[in-house]
Amino acid sequence: MIDGLLHGFAILSTWQNLTLCLIGAFLGTVVGVLPGLGPATTIALLLPITLKLDPTGAIILLAGIYYGVAYGGTLTSVLMRIPGEASSVVTCIDGYEMARKGRAGAALGIAAIGSFFASTVGILGVMLLSPILAELVIAFGPWEYAALMLAGLSLIAFFAASGLAKAGLMALLGLLLGTVGLDPISGTPRFTFGINELVDGINITPLALGLFGLSELLYLALVKDTKAEILRPPSSLLGFMPNKEEAKRSVAPVLRGSVLGFLVGLLPGGGAVLASFLSYAVEKRLAKNPEEFGKGAVEGVAGPEAANNSGTAGAFIPLLTLGIPSNAVTALLLGALLIHGVQPGPMILERQPEIYWGVIASMYLGNFILVILNLPLVGLFVKALLIPRRFMAAAILGICVIGVYSSNLAAFDVMLAVGFGLLGFVLRRGGFDLGPLILAYVLGPTFERSLRQGLLISDGDFSILLERPIALGFIVAAALTLSAAVLLKNRARVAD
Repeated sequence: MIDGLLHGFAILSTWQNLTLCLIGAFLGTVVGVLPGLGPATTIALLLPITLKLDPTGAIILLAGIYYGVAYGGTLTSVLMRIPGEASSVVTCIDGYEMARKGRAGAALGIAAIGSFFASTVGILGVMLLSPILAELVIAFGPWEYAALMLAGLSLIAFFAASGLAKAGLMALLGLLLGTVGLDPISGTPRFTFGINELVDGINITPLALGLFGLSELLYLALVKDTKAEILRPPSSLLGFMPNKEEAKRSVAPVLRGSVLGFLVGLLPGGGAVLASFLSYAVEKRLAKNPEEFGKGAVEGVAGPEAANNSGTAGAFIPLLTLGIPSNAVTALLLGALLIHGVQPGPMILERQPEIYWGVIASMYLGNFILVILNLPLVGLFVKALLIPRRFMAAAILGICVIGVYSSNLAAFDVMLAVGFGLLGFVLRRGGFDLGPLILAYVLGPTFERSLRQGLLISDGDFSILLERPIALGFIVAAALTLSAAVLLKNRARVAD
């Protein structure tokens, strides 16, 4: 492990990779500050640019955006009570109240230090668990992979924010889009409707840019600019230091949030958002004075901020070792790897260790860069909120069109992106979450290929599952997860 980490830092030491790590962390912070933009949209916009990079550099850049967003979202949550990103929603509650009491610097300082510690814990967890999990997965056959993908799809519905029915529809649509192109077994075209450009399937670049980029453009066009009050951040580094009492009360929440966030990040469908909410609930339950929560309790900032950063790191384990994304953002990261011909899974440590260890090393350096950026440059990042939405919309439109066309130099891809942009806008206005769609699109082809391979090997006999306990265990887990999702939904309906 130590040799691998040293190898990763050697790969990171090139000027190109160092620059990409810095750019990714900086862009992630800016994206976290700008409400509504989000990491998924930004990664989708940058997918065409990464085609000109080597796989290691591309994933270093995109990963930097992913874990940098959690830092940036804290700034607006504390200073404006506006969550720049979904995982920072909980921070608004007590972070803003601390700022109103003149402790904005302490809230930001605790959040930055706790986030750095939690990210380090998460990265260590990735280093320790990924090789062990990879060795176990090497024994997987087609049935195990099919059952694993099925379990991942079931967890998408369980954790979906838009409800079980809507998440199921989105997952079904994603599965259907994943079937367009050549049949994985026979190699014959299907669902192409005579369009030659669809023979190779729907490229993830126009799909992602349309769903997340162009739909965001249409959404921004309908939202009026609003001016919110921005509380003044500290003018010196000393102003970000918490006092002795605040530091003492933050230690335990940071430790608990780091462990809780990492474990939640391992779950497909979990990630930083769920981790931050669970951490806040835990801290409020364990607090000696729970009535302080909502009025500026430092535990309400330290725990969730640690949890969302640790959860982000934990999400890389299923992505790299199983090839299963935990959320829409990691699904786009998986798509970026697939575009470069990299298949994440148990063999990535053996076949392409430079990618695995290069990403791990970049996460160490990136989180250190984020601490340096977020405290002295708070005022600069907050000024990004002054950019009029019409200028942001024009920039997104230009990037989308150029990016989609440059990926394959095909005008058809631009039309495809426009179509998906309109579809994404309609779905968003209808309250649908686009995350399950992109997740199912990425997981679907692997599920279909593995299932059909297993059926060919067993001559169509499903009873062979009784002889494969791992595959059977994943199927049982999927069934239990769907049952739990339905029960929780019905219980919530009864409670209402």
